[in-house]
Amino acid sequence: AGAGGKMAERAARLQEEALHRRERLRALRERRFQNKGKDEAEPETKHLREDEDEKEIKHRELRLRNYVPEAKELKDRLVPNAKPASVEEKVREQQEAGKPVPVIEEVDLVNLAPRKPDWDLKRDVAKKLEKLEKRTQRAIAELIREKLKDNEEDLASAVGAVKQEDYDSE
Repeated sequence: AGAGGKMAERAARLQEEALHRRERLRALRERRFQNKGKDEAEPETKHLREDEDEKEIKHRELRLRNYVPEAKELKDRLVPNAKPASVEEKVREQQEAGKPVPVIEEVDLVNLAPRKPDWDLKRDVAKKLEKLEKRTQRAIAELIREKLKDNEEDLASAVGAVKQEDYDSE
C-alpha cells in the first residue's frame, strides 16, 4: 500500500501544479486581452478549451460525404459529390514546359572525350612555351638576315667580277 500512496501523492501534486498553471495562463490571457483592445483581441475559437467540461459541448453540424444514410433526417445532411477540377490545361502546360530545348546543335568531340592525364602539365607549360616560341622566331629571323647579308656580299663581289670581265673583254 506504500507504493500506491506515493502514486496518489504524486498524482495529487501534478493536478495541483496543472491547476496553478491554468490559473497563470488565464491571468496572462486576460492581461493580454486588456492590453490589446477589442480590434486586436484573439478570436474566441483560439482560447483554450479547458472550460468545456463546465459548459455544454457544442457539436458541429454533421456532414455525410462518403456515407449514404437510409434515414430521411440524415439524407438532408448528405454532401453532394464534388466534381474534380479540369486539369487538362495544367497538364498541357507542364508537358510544353518539360520539352527539352535543343541547346547544342553540334556535338563537340573534344569536349566529350576524356582529357589525357598530362593536360594540366601542358596548360602550365604553355605560357613558357609562348615566350620560347617568340625567342625562336627572333633567332630564326636574325640568322636569315645574316645569311642574306653574306649572300649580298657574295652577290656584290660576283656582280663586281662580272663587270670587270665585261670591261676587260672590251
